[in-house]
Amino acid sequence: MDCAHLVKANSIQGCKMNNINVVYMPWSNLKKTADVYVGQRVFHRQKDVKIVTMENKVNEILNRLEKSKVEQFPDLAAEKERRDCEERNEKEAQIQEMKKRKRKNEEERNG
Repeated sequence: MDCAHLVKANSIQGCKMNNINVVYMPWSNLKKTADVYVGQRVFHRQKDVKIVTMENKVNEILNRLEKSKVEQFPDLAAEKERRDCEERNEKEAQIQEMKKRKRKNEEERNG
């Protein structure tokens, strides 16, 4: 219900109206083709669609959510670079471990 209140409050048309339907579904259920108009929804499976009817806004819920709001402005490029670096280091460590095992096996065979 909290999410439905946020959707209604942040909608340009929905915040002015009463008795609106808020549609929920997994993003994978959304079917987007070239002939679909802006704002129109087409689904793969109707069974996965949930509809919640919002009668009017409840200010107590919106105020509570607004107080707990935390805005973050992450440096996505730096985070991606750090993650890529960690993945490269892990791969290198795995390769080094495989080389050590290979050398050890060869030494056992020869020695």
